[in-house]
Amino acid sequence: MIPTHDVLIVGGGLVGASLAIALDGLPLDVALVEATPPGELPAVFDQRNLSLAAASVNALTALGVMEQLRAPTGPVRRIHVSRAGDFGSVKLEAADYGRECFGRIVVARDFGQALEARLARVGRLTRYRPARFLGLEPGEGGLRRVRLATAEGGELRLDARLLVAADGTASGVRQALGIGVQRHDYGQTLFVARVRASRAPDGTAWERFTASGPTALLPRGDRAFGIVHGVPTAQAEAVAALDERGWLQRIQDVFGWRAGRFLESGPRSAYPIARVVAAALAAPRAVLLGNAAQTVHPIGAQGFNLGLRDALPLAGLLRAHAGDPGDEALLARHVRQRQADRERTLAFSDGLARLTSNPSPLLRPLRSLGLLAADRAAWLQAWLVGGAMGLRGDVPELCR
Repeated sequence: MIPTHDVLIVGGGLVGASLAIALDGLPLDVALVEATPPGELPAVFDQRNLSLAAASVNALTALGVMEQLRAPTGPVRRIHVSRAGDFGSVKLEAADYGRECFGRIVVARDFGQALEARLARVGRLTRYRPARFLGLEPGEGGLRRVRLATAEGGELRLDARLLVAADGTASGVRQALGIGVQRHDYGQTLFVARVRASRAPDGTAWERFTASGPTALLPRGDRAFGIVHGVPTAQAEAVAALDERGWLQRIQDVFGWRAGRFLESGPRSAYPIARVVAAALAAPRAVLLGNAAQTVHPIGAQGFNLGLRDALPLAGLLRAHAGDPGDEALLARHVRQRQADRERTLAFSDGLARLTSNPSPLLRPLRSLGLLAADRAAWLQAWLVGGAMGLRGDVPELCR
């Protein structure tokens, strides 16, 4: 007998786990395929800093995830954006919009532990772990048949009424479905670390652009900062080889003294940056979510927030639809619901990444005028704030 599940989610990372939690309480047989064994977290839950927009915080609070966090989060009460060599800057204050904060900074590992604690309370969930997606086979009755590799070296076959690909940028499910991608290599590598400075975080998130890439300083909840430093890929090996003193001096030179002197740094992790966009979000009885659907430049901290906004509307449709979870009309509606937000976020993140890193002197006055306008025009600031908080357009109910 081949087990049959109503919803089979491949990928137990940020988006896949969030979807499984969002489906809790529904009369659906849900399964989650995870590469890591019990007691371990996926590699994505490392020391990276997740910038959760207010909409995401709302949703994760409603889903019971935020209450599982054991470490404090860092509120983002203001945002300061500037570019080296350009005049003007953008300063946004949450208090000006009647908000305590625009969002919160959460360490990925802490967030992974909170998701795991919440997953343990999901009532009707089968977890296949450790297991690895191998491919698809023709299923009977129109079902999706999935092949998994098990820890013992064997194979397991499962049938699903709806197959969800939440297995990341290099999605094996997406490839097996025959969905192509558009890829753009930004030629940048991001270094991520925890740093301590002579001034403690005060709720300000800084984003400093340069011709070689962005540098962000994020207020964590442990009185340290999360640094995200972009360098040209050709320089990545040399930056990785810097000792702590050289590394701190480099980010001091790029970022300046807004947080005082950088005193110490934790281990650095490096991530090459590329834009990968799937040509379609759905196939018969299958849907792509999160990085499997689109991997965006992390500039503006849109990645996970966009992935969560992929998962929650799908959960809402399944909640309202008592029939077949893989129904063609339901998936078509999901794709239509996601189109505007997806296209807008892709255009924003890609355009900002290209514009701010372009060294052309002809663009300098245009960028400067743009920074001045964004700092002084109330309507433009409101538009930026809505995007930063994830509260623009068709906002999922749980995010409101």
